[in-house]
Amino acid sequence: MPVADTRGDAGRWTNVSYRVRQPNQPETGPRRKKRNWFHKCCACCSGQGDDDWGPSPGEVPGARREPVIREGMLVVSGVDLMSGRSSSNRRAHHTNEFEYENLILRRGQPFDMKLQFRQPYDPEEHRICLEFLIGPSPQTSKGTYILVPVGKAMDGGLWSAEVTDTGTNTISLRVNTSPNAVIGKYQFGVKTRTKAGEYQMPFDPRYDIYILFNPWCKQDPVYLDQTGWLDEYVLNESGRIYYGTETQIGERTWNYAQFDQGILDACLYVLDRRGMPHASRGDPIMVSRVVSAMVNSLDDNGVLVGNWTGDYSRGTNPSAWVGSRDILLKYHKTGYPVLYGQCWVFAGVVTTVLRCLGIPTRTVTNYNSAHDTDVSLTMDIYFDENMKPLENLNADSVWNFHVWNDCWMKRPDLPSGFDGWQVVDATPQESSSGIFCCGPCSVEAIKNGLVYMKYDASFCFAEVNSDKVYWQRQSDGSFKIVYVEEKAIGHLISTKAVGSNQRHDVTDIYKHPEGSEAERKAVETAAKHGTKAHIYTNKEWGDDISVTVDTQEAYTGQDISLRVILKNRSSMPRSVSLNLFVAVMYYTGVTGSNFKQEKREVQVPASGSQAVPMVVSYAEYKPHLVDQGAMKLSISGKVAETGQVIAKEHTFRLRTPDLTLTLLGPAIVGQETQVQIVFKNPLPVTLTGAIFHMEGSGLSTPNTMTVGNIGPHQTVTLRQTFTPLRAGQRQLVASLDSPQLSQVHGVLTIEVTQGPPRGPSSASPAPVRGSPARGRASPAHGRASPAPARASPAPSPAPARASPAPSPALNRASPARQPTGRSSPANARRSPARQPDPRGSPNVRGSPAVRAGRGV
Repeated sequence: MPVADTRGDAGRWTNVSYRVRQPNQPETGPRRKKRNWFHKCCACCSGQGDDDWGPSPGEVPGARREPVIREGMLVVSGVDLMSGRSSSNRRAHHTNEFEYENLILRRGQPFDMKLQFRQPYDPEEHRICLEFLIGPSPQTSKGTYILVPVGKAMDGGLWSAEVTDTGTNTISLRVNTSPNAVIGKYQFGVKTRTKAGEYQMPFDPRYDIYILFNPWCKQDPVYLDQTGWLDEYVLNESGRIYYGTETQIGERTWNYAQFDQGILDACLYVLDRRGMPHASRGDPIMVSRVVSAMVNSLDDNGVLVGNWTGDYSRGTNPSAWVGSRDILLKYHKTGYPVLYGQCWVFAGVVTTVLRCLGIPTRTVTNYNSAHDTDVSLTMDIYFDENMKPLENLNADSVWNFHVWNDCWMKRPDLPSGFDGWQVVDATPQESSSGIFCCGPCSVEAIKNGLVYMKYDASFCFAEVNSDKVYWQRQSDGSFKIVYVEEKAIGHLISTKAVGSNQRHDVTDIYKHPEGSEAERKAVETAAKHGTKAHIYTNKEWGDDISVTVDTQEAYTGQDISLRVILKNRSSMPRSVSLNLFVAVMYYTGVTGSNFKQEKREVQVPASGSQAVPMVVSYAEYKPHLVDQGAMKLSISGKVAETGQVIAKEHTFRLRTPDLTLTLLGPAIVGQETQVQIVFKNPLPVTLTGAIFHMEGSGLSTPNTMTVGNIGPHQTVTLRQTFTPLRAGQRQLVASLDSPQLSQVHGVLTIEVTQGPPRGPSSASPAPVRGSPARGRASPAHGRASPAPARASPAPSPAPARASPAPSPALNRASPARQPTGRSSPANARRSPARQPDPRGSPNVRGSPAVRAGRGV
């Protein structure tokens, strides 16, 4: 019995209409449209449109053999993409700062190009199609194989190409890309058709085109309509990152270097290593989420290994990094995660990657940033019956500061009203859908406590607006809330101001005014979705006595003066028993054991205040000091008359000296100049193995300079040679690191001039990046130091140079064997470096640096 042909059944294919099959009706095969002989040559006569330019049977897009040329074919002999850094294309697309010679475009915006043929072009007889291919398996259905027939009218929402001018053997084209195009590195090709057949131009790496997100395009989801913001959040190559404590804010300059040579390829390599499908790379939501996962090394051998142990002997102290350039280039070169990073390093690298790809991004610091480990949306602190902290139960922590990123985009996946700034956090803290990433999360959702919005809104909300809840163990073993500190979390949320180096407070976009009805409503709305929603149903706590702490600013090596101030709001005097505990702490909120404690009995007059002084000497804290020089004063006590329980935590830090940088000569593109670095050791001990790190966008500098030992209170003066590569205002950033002292930085703003134009006979080559990985700093001549550093360092070698080949107006279309950039290894191996803790996370229980909790 013959088997029925089901290929035309309704329900099998979407384009088949429903029909009733009659009994005993003979089956007929699917109809095929008869095509004429000119089908393969003329798109207009075939009636099929763009599909006719697709690959022939058996052809693999992107893999092309040497074409067979027959007489009468329209052969492409040259292509001019107008890709030079000073070209009109690069300037119009705001990509002229990229240190690349390839064409770099922003999607949704037209660009110009020119084609040259071996014979005159006849628009009546000749057909031309442009090809754009991306990824290992380009497909038209996935938007990774784009065919653009020449001649269609320009359409701002689609790929199109039109002829703007013709010559004897040349045509000029204006090409438009889609505002939703996949971002990345495209192969570019040209197909032509005549009656003699189809000619396919061989692919040439010289014609590879990079397409990026376009915040200048209204149709792009990352569109930003404020020019000043675009200059700051997309084009600015350096910025300020804030750290320290809310009462002692520190700041440092970070070199984002998103336009430096090799950085764009490194950023695309980050997406490749994650295995992100190219078809998804047009969506800024997915791209930013992948970047947040890939900048840390957990799960996927990403860019940076997190380390909060204090032991950085196998890599670089996170405080020593001065920018993202060396980190990304090293990761791209080796394929292994770079050692080591902490939150500001992760955030600095994320800013570089997203700005490089075209997404407006800024680095944001939150002071008193909570890390909620149990989804309660509160910071829970447990005490015993005598108000002594129960550290084994205190899994939640409050970081002195935490740094993440805001990136700008539309959120079509959320209800209306949640476009704009989105939080992305690459520091591994808690997992999200089984992966250590965070965001993008709408800042507007965070502000209003809408913790059910994707992605990771509950965790982000707890970081900025949770309450600190103090629990005391009762005689029966249960715990009772004795105090809720409602204004303890999320202070002075800061980022660099637009157009200046001032700190800009953005707390108001993250939360309503503290204590306002809207702010309390947001907190209670969020808490309803947490694991301890009942805590706000029965409020029994109140207070007559309030506690504040003043800290006198001190540098590392000096004594610290503190004042605990008790204020009495009642009309009766109060007697207060105070317990004061001082411990060193990591900036993540993890504390060591108490090294100083005092008990005080204090009388506070009615409607008055009383100050309780306390001094912590250098001799007391020196043996215990850890990274960031931070300490915590814990205060607990009880009011005799009312039974009020007093609980307060106050963090403070020691300041470190700055590096002084001075330019010793004019800064001219391509010409070496020197910078002088001056540093004084503030400690009465020797700094061993001191190393200077230097970076600057548009500057060729040595990555590191080994100095050796620096004696107690010794001043060292060094000189280092560097070469400017691009004109304009540049920033040279430096840091010093040694086992005894870190977090020492300096920055120098430099105006680089272009210099006189080079004549044809000039023997001096154009500058290119290529500095030694490590150098030795040369001591300054004629400058005395109290005690010279050991082992007089040798001068560093001059930066390498290479003379680039001249760029002709029309490049020949013949294949050229040129490097196409580093390819992703087929099988990425695990980093051979030993992880500093079981998960490379700041939250693994047992690490001395970080409070217990799951690693991210």
